[in-house]
Amino acid sequence: MSLTCKVQVILENISDKKAEAVRKALEPDNVNFPENLTLELENFDNKLVFNFQSQGSMKKLIATVDEVLEHVQVALKVIE
Repeated sequence: MSLTCKVQVILENISDKKAEAVRKALEPDNVNFPENLTLELENFDNKLVFNFQSQGSMKKLIATVDEVLEHVQVALKVIE
């Protein structure tokens, strides 16, 4: 039996321009995404929503969420 975990992170009050820049900054990271882990991005109502889903290792999920958020933070600092 495999454990499935979902994590949703929402960045609020983000312009479409910034959201698109963050999305483009993350594209290279999605090439070799860890096995059994998914990330979907949605942008609506001035929100950027990250939906992570993992089957199996919670350590991989936590590490991946942390890494993605670090990249988001860097991207937002560069934009400003």
